[in-house]
Amino acid sequence: MERRKALGLIAATGAAFTPTPAFGAETGRAAGVTGRGKATAKGYYTFALDKNVKRTSVRFKNRYGIEVAADLYVPKNARGKLPALAVSGPFGAVKEQSSGLYANEFARRGYVALAFDPSFTGESGGTVRDVASPDIFTEDYSAAVDFLGLQRIVDRERIGAQAICGLSGMALTAAAADSRIKAVATASMYDMSRSMSRGHKDGYTPEQRRKVVDYLSRQRWTDAENGTFARGSHEVPFDENGNVAPADRILPKTLPADADPVTAIFFDYYRTERGYHPRSINSTTAWTATTPMSFFAFPLTTDIELLAPRKALLVAGADAHSRYYSEDVQAKAPDTVDLVIVPDANHVDLYDRKNLIPFDRLDEFFTKNLT
Repeated sequence: MERRKALGLIAATGAAFTPTPAFGAETGRAAGVTGRGKATAKGYYTFALDKNVKRTSVRFKNRYGIEVAADLYVPKNARGKLPALAVSGPFGAVKEQSSGLYANEFARRGYVALAFDPSFTGESGGTVRDVASPDIFTEDYSAAVDFLGLQRIVDRERIGAQAICGLSGMALTAAAADSRIKAVATASMYDMSRSMSRGHKDGYTPEQRRKVVDYLSRQRWTDAENGTFARGSHEVPFDENGNVAPADRILPKTLPADADPVTAIFFDYYRTERGYHPRSINSTTAWTATTPMSFFAFPLTTDIELLAPRKALLVAGADAHSRYYSEDVQAKAPDTVDLVIVPDANHVDLYDRKNLIPFDRLDEFFTKNLT
């Protein structure tokens, strides 16, 4: 499969870049979907709140002073001090999507779970919207630990992290540098620094990497001259002539008949009532075009060995195009990191397919390691 298609990106045909509308400007839905979708109908949550769980909207600040928006999930029958989990992801998603579903399930099982929007996204603060930072997103996990550890119902010696997709690299990086995170688990892990700077399966040639750097550098001049922040592909594709060919949307408004399988599975979540959310970058638009610059400069999981003697559990679908990320991290730290491969599951299945997500195994892992 052609690499730019395997990334699930639609290459633009022109070289001009224009800012996309602000969130809330897009009112349409994906083609073929009737009504406004369950995300809207249920208060913009893409899943049902468990009857035994209480959800509360909360706010806290990270050490850069950015206000982080989150939902706190607590078992209604909570007694004593409970273990807690900081939960976020996927990259470009919001707390009303997959991370909230995970937090809801963990709270049903007796955890205090905090699902948060990373800085600059969703309902969290940050003046420039929809810009990603591997440093600040990593910090957001530690800030979530700060918040959890100050709650009277939480045992601060039993706090862990659960990440989905592109926030997984940040969670592992945070845990390596913050020993208050006693255990960390991921689902459908992406290493966003590796993905943006080297391409899918490290497929960028040295020449292509330089072309991406040149494109990002030129885009900074354009943004500086216009006084705006244009949108563009965070995983930069190339056209058939070998030229950088970014788009101003992550996913198309409608799914082409000849869409590649990776684009199709992401579309089936973010652009349909299954997972659509008006604040989700993946559902509506794209990141700021210069977002990859900081990911070139900030490699994730570099110090994974510092996690020991604490443990990590990585969950990946057997059919996931991203499976290699989890396998490579596990190979790098085999005594610290365990790997679970879910049969008959692709990357996006682990966002919300509760019949495939191994919650029993995750619960067992955290029960054992949050001690």
